[in-house]
Amino acid sequence: MKDFSFRQALPVWEENRETEMNRSLVLRASLPRGGAPVLYVTGHTVYQIFVNGQFFAQGPARAGHGFFRVDELPLAEALTAPLNCICILCAGYNVNSFYLTDQPSFLCAEIVDGDTVLFATGTEKPFEAAGWPYRIQKVQRFSFQRPFTEAYRLAFDYDRFLTDPSFGGIAVSVATTAPKRFITRDTLRSDYEYRAAKTTVHTGTVHPAAGESRVFHDRSCDNIDNVRLKGFPLNELELKATDEVYRLQPTVTDPEARPFAPLALPENGFAVFDMGVNTSGYIRLALTPAADALVWAVFSEKLPASGVPDPGSDSCAGEVCWFLQGGRSYTLTSFEPYTYRYIQVISLQAGAEISDVAQLCEHYPAAGLRGLLHPADPALKAIYDAAVETFRQNATDIFMDCPSRERAGWLCDSFFTSRTEWALTGESRINQAFLENFLMEESFRHIPAGMLPMCYPSDHYDGVYIPNWAMWYLLQLADYSKRTGDTALAAKAKEKMYALARFFERFENEYGLLEKLESWVFVEWSDANDFVQDVNFPTNMLYAKFLADLGELYGDPAFTEKSARLKETIRNMAFSGGWFIDNALREQGELKLTSHHTETAQYYAFFTGVASPETHPALYRLLLERFGPGRDPETAYTDVPVSNAFIGNYLRLEILFRQGEYARLNDEIKAFFLPMAQATGTLWENMHSGASCCHGFASHVAYWMHEMHRAETAAGGERNPAL
Repeated sequence: MKDFSFRQALPVWEENRETEMNRSLVLRASLPRGGAPVLYVTGHTVYQIFVNGQFFAQGPARAGHGFFRVDELPLAEALTAPLNCICILCAGYNVNSFYLTDQPSFLCAEIVDGDTVLFATGTEKPFEAAGWPYRIQKVQRFSFQRPFTEAYRLAFDYDRFLTDPSFGGIAVSVATTAPKRFITRDTLRSDYEYRAAKTTVHTGTVHPAAGESRVFHDRSCDNIDNVRLKGFPLNELELKATDEVYRLQPTVTDPEARPFAPLALPENGFAVFDMGVNTSGYIRLALTPAADALVWAVFSEKLPASGVPDPGSDSCAGEVCWFLQGGRSYTLTSFEPYTYRYIQVISLQAGAEISDVAQLCEHYPAAGLRGLLHPADPALKAIYDAAVETFRQNATDIFMDCPSRERAGWLCDSFFTSRTEWALTGESRINQAFLENFLMEESFRHIPAGMLPMCYPSDHYDGVYIPNWAMWYLLQLADYSKRTGDTALAAKAKEKMYALARFFERFENEYGLLEKLESWVFVEWSDANDFVQDVNFPTNMLYAKFLADLGELYGDPAFTEKSARLKETIRNMAFSGGWFIDNALREQGELKLTSHHTETAQYYAFFTGVASPETHPALYRLLLERFGPGRDPETAYTDVPVSNAFIGNYLRLEILFRQGEYARLNDEIKAFFLPMAQATGTLWENMHSGASCCHGFASHVAYWMHEMHRAETAAGGERNPAL
């Protein structure tokens, strides 16, 4: 992290509106062709940059509270006209989310050519400022984890300010805001790749649903109180977008799938398009309405039995709409990135000529990928390509859990994705920035002192945190330090890590076990999470590894010794009847084991070093030979609840990898992940498609493949010929 100083620019926003929810502002500079101008820009919350009306970049990269990363954008190659419009369109959301911090809106920008400052906000060389009233302000949140949906009423000349230097737009008064602390971006800029729809799946018409229609009222709608969750209450919304989509009953009139080609939609017509793979980025539509029309883009990662995307299927509002005036053509670009394989375009009130359906994909840059593999096994190649695709969609500026409903920097997920970054790029740029973000705030509001947020940058006004996930920060930091040799970041984090250790000490019982941890104790998405109190042994296994890594990272034998004692306690207390038990309950002052023994608890034991093939050989062989993707939990070991992808199955595969079981690892990778790769071209949050179908941690499959390939090369190709 390096401080950045603008030469002249000061942060600005529309006067007296910097804390208003879902307010947009546009800044413009008109610049002749020639020279070597560079745009330095940052802001809050999110901006898009256009040059002559064409999408150019998005930003900023995220940082912790009170810090703002600056983009450095050379402009010369984009200045193709005698006089060029450089426009910065910024949305200030001013709501809490898992995706972005809740801080006042601002923009700070300057254009510099050599030693000359051509434009600078807040100075006598200002950008032109204009309002952006075309975005409907009072709309529902996109999800509990992300800010607002997008809905627009576009005037006939809405885009002239972006393209015509002589057009003044809707002038607004801007004022300087409070000073900000600026830092460099430090991560690579994303690629923005145009991807056209591959197939028109089918076409049809819509009409109002008979009787009562489905409504979308999840916690992102119903829990708005502007204390724990900010947004516009239902009774204030100008448009309940998802409910409007649910009022439309589709009828397929032409079921024949065909390669995409321009087509004409009739009034109240629709078409469903297939992108070919699940992908993330900005919706791009080119169309000409026959008259005033309302156009919907409804998207989802999978196609339900109805044959049309379900906008509420992933606990988010998967639609964007535009009210358009007839008499001109439009090229529409969504402001926020979305994830979908299928997109339905609906034209209400008038027909429309659809000339292009595409996505401007936002991905980790291809130039940053090095030494990609080309597996000889077709199944492994499909999985590897899906892992790379999944990584690129979830590693833009931070490691994200998913690019869809959350876009959040979750701990634990990030441990796995950080290893993928190292495997695919040979660097740890995002990893370093991700870890640094957690160190920017002295203490985190709304959660207990010493605890870390479960995901960040974010705001958790409801006070929820995952104590287990804070331990994964230390594991990731230790892994980063070993891989890179960078000790400075660990030194900077030391105070926070020791404070975290003191936080956990408050929950240690007479055996040194963590007991009755508070808030959301999380092991994984399976039955294993039904047994997290009073003493959860997988959590304590993780705590033992946390202490061991803490001791090693900081050369503190007290933690190393404490970890060894805790591991021994768990082995003596929790291993019963050939299994590690999940939990113990406090009954009349006594701690008593339950009989619960999940598959996931066994994997935690071996992953954390509580168990090993040497200390528990019978259990290891049983897990190796009788468990995994080939077990039917309905008929085999029915008393052992099955693991899910995150994190039980990943811990299993990591154990196989550590033990050099490469042939079995290849087979299980194919069994677990080939159906995902074939269905969406990405890897999923769960073993089923019921949630995110592109989850960052899942890209860790590529890490194992790279490490196996490295071992194969070292061993003369004997260990893993499939790679």
